[in-house]
Amino acid sequence: MIHILIIIGAIGLAVQMVIGLSFFISCIIEKEKRAVIAASIQFIGMFILFGLYLIFIQEGFFDTTAGRTTLLVVYIITALFAFLLIRKTKANTKTILGTKGLITADDVKRFDERETVFARAGNLRPGTKQYEMFYAEHPEYKEFDDARRAKGVPMGHAGSIDQPYGNVNVAMMMACSSLPFYLSDKEKVQPAPHLSLEKELAKQKVAITPEEASERIKGFAKILGADLVGIAELNPLWVYSHRGRIVKDNMEDWGKEIPVAHRYAVVFAEEMKFDMIGSAPHTPTSIESMRNYAKGAFIAVQVASLVANLGYSATANHFRYYESLMVPLAVDAGLGELSRMGYLITREFGPRIRLSAVTTDLPLIPDKPVDIGVEDFCCICKKCAMCCPSGSIPDGDQVVVNGIYRWKLNAETCFAYWGKIGTDCNVCMRVCPWSHAQTFPHRLIKALTVRNALSRRLFNKMDDIFYGKKPAGKNVPKWATYKPWIQS
Repeated sequence: MIHILIIIGAIGLAVQMVIGLSFFISCIIEKEKRAVIAASIQFIGMFILFGLYLIFIQEGFFDTTAGRTTLLVVYIITALFAFLLIRKTKANTKTILGTKGLITADDVKRFDERETVFARAGNLRPGTKQYEMFYAEHPEYKEFDDARRAKGVPMGHAGSIDQPYGNVNVAMMMACSSLPFYLSDKEKVQPAPHLSLEKELAKQKVAITPEEASERIKGFAKILGADLVGIAELNPLWVYSHRGRIVKDNMEDWGKEIPVAHRYAVVFAEEMKFDMIGSAPHTPTSIESMRNYAKGAFIAVQVASLVANLGYSATANHFRYYESLMVPLAVDAGLGELSRMGYLITREFGPRIRLSAVTTDLPLIPDKPVDIGVEDFCCICKKCAMCCPSGSIPDGDQVVVNGIYRWKLNAETCFAYWGKIGTDCNVCMRVCPWSHAQTFPHRLIKALTVRNALSRRLFNKMDDIFYGKKPAGKNVPKWATYKPWIQS
């Protein structure tokens, strides 16, 4: 029996050493200098431990009473630790309800898009009737907005953090933004059936079951480039009450009420590449943001067109045309959880995503919300709050805002910092422990983090040790550099 335990111990230490080696390689792939050093020390320690174990076997130590006792004690401690680390923690009763679990009152009001910092910055111009009307109703925003407006719109300072070397990256940012602008016309976001189908669809809608429609739409979205797709039953609270962000100066739509016309939402998430986000808050991260906004618009408009061609109503929601709030829809669609920083955190990519959606009256099968431990993890971590350059992310507990239990981001100071540096920052996204590359060790860590509360605490501390409490930015591919260009 003791010999079997000795063999199992050797195999266990060997597996541990392989995992340590894979983590060391992962750190090299991630270009994390601090983590590479820490992982190499860890691996050397594992290697020495394995070597000592083999020496003890060779010397017959485990054939003695002291050796057998030591081995049994180590096995008991290891088994207990493994049990505590792997066992399934009780589900978060709020999270498995989706956004319903965050609502604490019956009088929650729908959000008005006119009040968002983006709408106030992009569409309210002094001297216009919209300007006078809005600030008469919301004088609390006027002083901040006028001060920010005096400095110029954020896009007027695009890439300022990287000047004088960031002009090429700014050109790429703007190139990516051209597609969402093009796809924001009403006939594209609220499409009619294709002309060749109109007469046939006037007779009847295409017969399709909710199960078939759901599977086909998900498959279609993924072949178009969506990395994650989920379906939610649309809660009217997450539809904006009034239009606020107007594209192409069509100010006649500003302030129009948005009807709740649909029952379902198909939500898409597109991964933002790890190496580009690693530069945050510099211009490469904004190239990646705009690339994914363009990708989301490309997907959403085509899925909306598919639904229209089936004879049903659909609205594409993307970067330049939102009728609904994307994060709550994604939570209800089972793509992830709401985080301290206000972003959705997915199991697969953490917050490294951009969201788009299609709302529709086509009958579909909703997915269930998920509990992946994000709320608990965010209560422990606070790394995004510590690293936020503008101090906009709270480091305290969740609060009730408009009857909704959440962490309240200071949108004004966040947006002001965007305007100062000329990018969408993304530092919180970069430093989040859920954002690491999808390598084997990080997949394993995420699997344990999702299951177990103790793992969340352990791996949060390990992330601080290996990557630092305030992780440094990383170099990007040469084609996206924001530093002086040097010919190789």
